Amino acid sequence: MHRNDATKRFHDGGDALADLIDETQPAELPTPDTDVPMVSRSVRLPLETYERVRAAAETRGIGVTTLMRQWIEAGLADLDDSATVSLADVRRALAALSRPTAA
Repeated sequence: MHRNDATKRFHDGGDALADLIDETQPAELPTPDTDVPMVSRSVRLPLETYERVRAAAETRGIGVTTLMRQWIEAGLADLDDSATVSLADVRRALAALSRPTAA
């Protein structure tokens, strides 16, 4: 039975709510993409800032919220000196240091 039909039937006094619930199929909920519980928060950003974040996320092939979460985690790691960086990032940084600069 469709949800709207069940609601109408309930309000018309046809069946008890528990009986209507028993007749429905169990809902298939999406599988979380992480084992870590997540909290949703709203953040207000200027449009220009959001567009820059969106473009950066698109370049990396990840979602905006994933990129924001990575940036927040990196910022927090800087606060307590527990930063973890990828080996590729370390190699790029070292390669940039070894290049001579124009005088």
